[in-house]
Amino acid sequence: MAKSAKTKTEVVAETPVPKKTRKKTEPLEDLAIAEAPAQLQAVENYSRFSEFDIYLFKSGKHFKLYEKLGSHVAEYKGVIGTYFAVWAPNAHYVSVIGNFNGWERGSHPLSSRWDGSGIWEGFVPNIGRGEVYKYFIKSMNNGLELEKSDPFALWCEVAPQTASVVWDTWYEWQDEGWMRNRRKHNSLTSPISVYEVHLASWMRDPDNPERFLNYREIADSLVPYVKEMGFTHVELMPIMEAPYPPSWGYQITGYFSCASRMGNPQDLMYLIERLHLEDIGVYMDWVPSHFPGDAHGLYNFDGTHLYEHADPRKGYHPDWKSYIFNYGRNEVRSFLVSNAVFWMDRYHTDGLRVDAVASMLYLDYSRKHGEWIPNEFGGRENLEAISLMKEMNEAVFKDFPDAQTIAEESTAFPGVSRPTYLGGLGFGMKWMMGWMNDTLKYFEKDPMFRRWHQDQITFSLVYAFSENFMLPLSHDEVVYGKGSLIGKMPGDEWQRFANLRLLFTYMYTHPGTKLLFMGGEFAQTREWNFQQSLDWHLLDHAPHKGVQECVKALNSALRNQPALHDYNFSPDGFEWIDSQDRDNCIVAYSRKGLNPSDTIVVVLNLTPVPQQGYRIGVPSVGIWEEVFNSDAPSFYGSGVSNTQVIETQPEKWHNQPQSVVLTLPPLAGIILKKSAK
Repeated sequence: MAKSAKTKTEVVAETPVPKKTRKKTEPLEDLAIAEAPAQLQAVENYSRFSEFDIYLFKSGKHFKLYEKLGSHVAEYKGVIGTYFAVWAPNAHYVSVIGNFNGWERGSHPLSSRWDGSGIWEGFVPNIGRGEVYKYFIKSMNNGLELEKSDPFALWCEVAPQTASVVWDTWYEWQDEGWMRNRRKHNSLTSPISVYEVHLASWMRDPDNPERFLNYREIADSLVPYVKEMGFTHVELMPIMEAPYPPSWGYQITGYFSCASRMGNPQDLMYLIERLHLEDIGVYMDWVPSHFPGDAHGLYNFDGTHLYEHADPRKGYHPDWKSYIFNYGRNEVRSFLVSNAVFWMDRYHTDGLRVDAVASMLYLDYSRKHGEWIPNEFGGRENLEAISLMKEMNEAVFKDFPDAQTIAEESTAFPGVSRPTYLGGLGFGMKWMMGWMNDTLKYFEKDPMFRRWHQDQITFSLVYAFSENFMLPLSHDEVVYGKGSLIGKMPGDEWQRFANLRLLFTYMYTHPGTKLLFMGGEFAQTREWNFQQSLDWHLLDHAPHKGVQECVKALNSALRNQPALHDYNFSPDGFEWIDSQDRDNCIVAYSRKGLNPSDTIVVVLNLTPVPQQGYRIGVPSVGIWEEVFNSDAPSFYGSGVSNTQVIETQPEKWHNQPQSVVLTLPPLAGIILKKSAK
C-alpha cells in the first residue's frame, strides 16, 4: 500500500494564541490604513507553534522548522485558508502581500508573538495552494522597507519573478521497496558509483534547445540511461531555487523550494521516485556555506544582518561575492539543520553532498592577513561552523541512519568522515581532492615522461584510508578553461581515448567510492557549458561509444566484484604488488573482498608500448582469468589481450608466493581473477 510523504505534523490542530498575551500590531502611519480595524480582521489569531517549539527554535535545536514556519494551508474555524509565519525579530511591522490583496501592504498584517522569538504569524482565510505572496517588512533599523520572499517557501515563481508560492509536499510515494532496503545500496561497504548531473544541461528539448526539460520529461530519459550505464546513484547539482543560472544553482535564494523553472515539488518527487524504482539512489548538493545578496532573499532580511554574520570579515565571501551564514546564531542553526533534514524527509533523498566545506572550516579561507578574525583561542578554525556540521550530521543520521552525507573538503582537516563521538565532523564520506589533482596531472603528461612522475599515481595510497574517500572527477574539472577530460589526455586520437579508458580503470579499481560528471562517460570533447545540452551526437562515433561501453563494464565490475567494494575504506582490501617499475610505467595491485576467493589483481600499463611476457606476482596458485581489459575492441581498443590460459608458476615474484606471465595491452588496464574451475 502506498504511503504518503505527508506526515502527521503537516496537519496541525488548531492552536489559537491567547489574545490577552498577544501584543497588538500598531498600524504604521505611512501605510495610510483607512479602515484598520476591519482590515485587521482579515488575519486571524492562529498558531502552529507550541511553547516547546519556541524553546527548541531559540536554543538552535528545532530541526523540523519547515513544519512550522513558512506558509501552510489549513482549516481554522471551518474555513480553509493559509497560515503564514516568518522570523523577523527586528521588524516593526510585517504583512503578507500578494495577488489576493492587490499587493496592498496594509491589508493583511501579521502579529508578533509575545514570547520574544521574533516570529510574526497569522491565518489568512480563503486563500490556498498556488497563491503568490511575499512578506512586506518595515524594519526597526531606520524604517527600512523591504519585500522579501519566504525563506521557508516550498515553491517559488519562475525567475525573473521572485515571489513565493503557497504549496505543499503531499505525494503518494511508491518507493517503499527502495526505502526499506536502502541500507544495502547506501552503506559504506556497498558499491557506490555516482553520476553527477546538472539537470538543466544534461539534455534539452531536441526541438527547442533553448527550452529546459521539466523534471518529469527528464525522468523519461535520465532514469533508463543511468540504469543502462550501471551507475548506482545520481548526484543532482543544486536544484533549490537559484535565480542566477551561471551560478549552476550554488547561489540559493529558496532553500526549501525546488528550482521552479523545471517544475513543481511533486514533479521533482516523481523524478526521484522513478530513480528509486530502478534501484538508483539520489544524492543532492547542499550549500550551507553562503548565499547571494538578492534583494528578495535572505540578505538583510529584516533590515539587519539576520541570517548572515554582521562583521564582513566573517560574513562576506570574497571569492563568490556572497554572504556567509552566522553559524553562531541559534535560529540560523535551526534553519540550516532543518533544511538538511527537509530534503531527506519530504523528498526521500538518500544523501547530501555538502558544498565548499573547506570555506566553512577556516576563518581565513581565501582571506589575506588582517581580513579575518581569529577564534576565541587565537586559531583559524571556525568553531561555530565546525559545531554546526557536527550537529547537522548527528541530526541526519539520527533520523536517517541509512542515508549518507558527503563533504567536498579540499584540506587536510582531520576526521571529516569520522564519527562525532570520536571527535570527527561526522560525515559519511569525503571527496578525495588530492587523488583527483595528482591523477589528472599525471595523465596529462606525455607517456614518455611519466616514468619521472610515478609517485603522482601511487602517492594517494599513503593516505587513502585516513578518511572514507570518494574519488571525484566532477564538474569542477571541466569548466573555466580546463577543457574536457578527453581534452586533457595526450597523444593522437587513439591514444587520447585509450588514456581516458585507462584513467577510468584506475579510478574504478582504486579504493573508495566513485563520482563522474555527466559527459565524461562518453568523452564529451568540449568543455561543459551549462547553457547547452550534452553533445549526445558524439555517440554516433566509435571512439566515444567505446568509452561509454568501457564505463558500463567498469560499473558492472564494481557491482559484481566484491573485492572492489567490500573494503571501500580499509587497508585490508588493498595490497601493492609492484609500484616501482618506473621504466615501463607499470603498476600492479590486488583488491581483496571478505571472501579470499574474491581477490582480484589489477595491472596498469601507462605507456603506449605493449608488453609481452611481463611477469607479476599473484597471491595464490591456480588458473587466473582476464575478466576486464580496457583495450577490448568493443571499447575501441586494439584488442591486445590474454586469451591464453594464465596459469601460475611456482616462482616467487613481487613478494608474492606465485607469479604469472602476461601480455599487457598499450595504455590499458586489466583485471585478473582466479578461476573457480
